Amino acid sequence: MMENCILEIQEITKSFGGVTAVDRCSLKLTPGKIYGLIGPNGSGKTTLFNCITGLEPRDDGEIRYKGKRIDGLKPHQVARRGIGRTFQIIRVFPELTALENLLVVTWEPFDAAHRRAQELLRFVTLDRLQNEYAGNLSYGQQKLLEFARVLMTDPELILLDEPAAGVNRTLLNELLGAIRNLRAQGKTVFIVEHDMKVIMDLSEKIFVLNYGEKIAEGPPGLIQSDERVIEAYFGR
Repeated sequence: MMENCILEIQEITKSFGGVTAVDRCSLKLTPGKIYGLIGPNGSGKTTLFNCITGLEPRDDGEIRYKGKRIDGLKPHQVARRGIGRTFQIIRVFPELTALENLLVVTWEPFDAAHRRAQELLRFVTLDRLQNEYAGNLSYGQQKLLEFARVLMTDPELILLDEPAAGVNRTLLNELLGAIRNLRAQGKTVFIVEHDMKVIMDLSEKIFVLNYGEKIAEGPPGLIQSDERVIEAYFGR
């Protein structure tokens, strides 16, 4: 195994019926960096995230987090190891306040959890809305809230599934600033994103999937000029 590797995926395969969603995919992440995962619709990006976080059992291959196997663990067990994630479709609790949305996911004592929740709401500039029902927040604010909720358990590896989708430019800039702050704190961030400007500006290294296979990896400049990537996106 690669030294100083926080996540190592080896030959992961996942099929649904006769369709192979992830096909012998291998990749490695080292700590304290922002990584991107891109590919056309249906290329297996979210399925790979689901395999990492225990929502989908992989058919073959191995997933190691900080050197230890995590494939086969349930989602809450993966979370307790130090991996957090957001989802493509927002999963806030609309009838709970913004503050309560953060408190329900923690296993800390209440006073400590309450302090951390308020700190995180400030971190994503939602502190003035802490007592507002989540269902009353705008779409972009709900995305920020879900992002803050992931951080309640202080994960070392954070998986973000299309964080920029549907978010207005002002809130997006706040979200991107928060993601960069996480890297400054030593966190590792792995992002699925269709907004190429966002992914190219944020990521230090990008992995590209097409029909479940990893077809390229490298820094943004290299990925933008890779013929296999251009063909996968534009069909030429």
